[in-house]
Amino acid sequence: MFFIDQILLIVALLLLIGIGSSKLSTRVGVPVLVLFLLVGMLAGSEGIGRIPFDNYPLAHGIATVSLAIILFDGGLRTPMASFRLAWRPALVLASFGVFATAVITGFAAAFLLGIPIEQGLLLGSIVGSTDAAAVFALLRAQGLNLNRRLASTLEVESGSNDPMAVFMTIGMIEWILGRVDSPAGMLSLFFTQMGVGAALGYAVGRLGTWTVNRIRLDSTGLYPILITGFGLLSFGSAAMLGGSGFLAVYISGLVIGNRKITFKNGVLLFQDGAAWLAQITLFVMLGMLSFPTRLAEAAPDGLIIAGVLIFVARPIAVAASVFPFRFNLRELTLLAWGGLKGAVPIVLASYPLLFGVPGGEVIFDVIFFVVLVSAVSQGWTLPLLARRLGLEEPRAESPPVTLEISSLRDVDGDIVEYSVTPGSRAANRLVRDLALPEVAVVAMVARGAGMIPPRGSTRILPGDHVFVVLRPEVRALVDRAFAVVGEAPAAVPADVEFPIQGKVTVAALREFYDIEIDAPGDWTLDQLLRTRLGTDNLHEDARIVIGGVALTIRRLAADGSVSLVGLSFRA
Repeated sequence: MFFIDQILLIVALLLLIGIGSSKLSTRVGVPVLVLFLLVGMLAGSEGIGRIPFDNYPLAHGIATVSLAIILFDGGLRTPMASFRLAWRPALVLASFGVFATAVITGFAAAFLLGIPIEQGLLLGSIVGSTDAAAVFALLRAQGLNLNRRLASTLEVESGSNDPMAVFMTIGMIEWILGRVDSPAGMLSLFFTQMGVGAALGYAVGRLGTWTVNRIRLDSTGLYPILITGFGLLSFGSAAMLGGSGFLAVYISGLVIGNRKITFKNGVLLFQDGAAWLAQITLFVMLGMLSFPTRLAEAAPDGLIIAGVLIFVARPIAVAASVFPFRFNLRELTLLAWGGLKGAVPIVLASYPLLFGVPGGEVIFDVIFFVVLVSAVSQGWTLPLLARRLGLEEPRAESPPVTLEISSLRDVDGDIVEYSVTPGSRAANRLVRDLALPEVAVVAMVARGAGMIPPRGSTRILPGDHVFVVLRPEVRALVDRAFAVVGEAPAAVPADVEFPIQGKVTVAALREFYDIEIDAPGDWTLDQLLRTRLGTDNLHEDARIVIGGVALTIRRLAADGSVSLVGLSFRA
């Protein structure tokens, strides 16, 4: 057997065991990253696998690629609405919060462990950030469903705070080795890392969007690879120019993911698989890199640092960072407890070894133990804490089927899936009574484990997943039709005209779109326009303004009735 054959066999076994452990994770509630780490530790030189692995440069390379893929996938899946909702508190946590956590932990480590202040601050910098892979796995893979603002804050923070931890770690190493000897040098490094990373991430994201929508490839399978290539390009180009590759790859994913691109669903499916592969590879490899006997020796110091980090540094940093943003005490508690540690601190803990910093092995072992404590204690109990605090929300069941437009070029159409809740405006209504715009049609209804081809007489029930094919410009209005009764209506642009059939009633406009018109509810728009305009003024482009909306005749039937009306909201 060739050496490569042995490598392939080992990799295959580790992947299969890793995937099996992820299934076990959902059953017993253990955070998936803990099981991946344990698989690696069992496979390592002191485990039953007896696979020797202590190549820190190779581990750093594999970890960097894996983290880039995980962060890129996280950016692709972060809706811009979530980013807008939480970017202020999240970015304060990702910058000042990481700094405060690192400083408090660093000074405590120096005092309690009796190490030089420089090494203490280095240790604090390494554990200062929350881990994107851990947070994404908990919120998405393990089904923890928080309210939108809280979940968005945790996701955006974890996706954007790695650059700060990397900057502080590298800065402290440079300081210890005498390569940076002034605060001005540290500030220059900081602004270079953040500025170059953000600028290149945005530029490459826009370039990737433009390219993928204009290039004609022979196979749809090449589009996900093309998108991944742009993600890695943003990381590499930023790193080459002295910027943060981690920030760049996250922003490029955010830019691409929030724009319409060719074969988008296929791209997301590919990236989901790539991110899982990266996560399994990363944590199993890091587990193999550890030595349980050394971890046992580092346990006392690790417990002290973990205690300071979890119960002192993170809560203080959260309270100081987000108090202006009106989070209540329950939400602050969850944000503080949600500072999960994962792969990034372990990867950063290898930097002192790579750069020859004194005491590097001790720092690595302590950090590894801290990550295990954080992952087990916080990762295992966070869902329980969310439920106890009343912050977990019911998760809509995934539809048993999906629907997708597959095209080798951009098309002016979207498929939107709406989960119908008991309070939805569309619940218990017939399809023909939904009063949807003319350029929106119900294409499929998924109910239970089956699919229902919709007809006008099909009744939509709570729990259904309704797939609507629509033109993008009418999305905001259709969202209202499936919204929950009593919720504040979604904003609708005032400069867009929505084509509505003339047979739609005034009552339907009120019920589905919150449009109040002073007219009998059983009147159709045809009757309303005929009455208000009179027979002599009934022609195409004739309009009336009533109830905060403008109604314009866009099409007359052969019998003279109004068959299509342009509805627009008044600014």
